[in-house]
Amino acid sequence: MRELPYAEDIKVYWKTSASVPAIWTNRAKELIEKLGGKILLEAIGSEPDTGRDALLMVFEIEEDRFKVVWPVLSVRRKINAKAARIQAATMMHHDIKAKCVSAKVIGARAAFFQYLMLPDGRAAVEASVPELQTGIPSLFSTPQLNSENDVVEGDYLIDS
Repeated sequence: MRELPYAEDIKVYWKTSASVPAIWTNRAKELIEKLGGKILLEAIGSEPDTGRDALLMVFEIEEDRFKVVWPVLSVRRKINAKAARIQAATMMHHDIKAKCVSAKVIGARAAFFQYLMLPDGRAAVEASVPELQTGIPSLFSTPQLNSENDVVEGDYLIDS
C-alpha cells in the first residue's frame, strides 16, 4: 500500500506562497469556468480523529462530471499545518491548470479522465488506485449530488 509523503518532503510549492488556499482554489475555478465548465461544489474537509484533510472540487464540463479530491499532506510539525494547506491548494490549482491547457487540444474528458466521476460518486482515480483513500477524509469518498445537480447530500466543512 502506498503511503502519502509528508508535506515537507514535497519541495514543490513548499512555503513558496503566503496566499490563503481560497486564492488558489478560486484561480482553479476560474480556469474551469473559462473552459466552459460549471463548478458544482467546493470544500475543504477535515477529520479531527484521523488528522486527514483534503480539498474537494466537483464540476461539469459539457456532459461530464469531474471530482477532484486533493489531499492535504500530513506534516511533521504542527506549526507547518497552514503551509501544508497552501501547498495542497497550490498543487491542485497547477494540476487543474495543466489539464485545462490539455483539454483545449484533446478535450476535457481525456484531459481530466482521472477525475471523471463514476455513477457511484467515486472519481476514476479512486476506483483504480484505492490506496489513495487512506490519505483523504472519508467524508469526501463518495459525495452524491441530487437530480437537480445543485444540492449535496452529506456533511461538508466549507472553509472560505
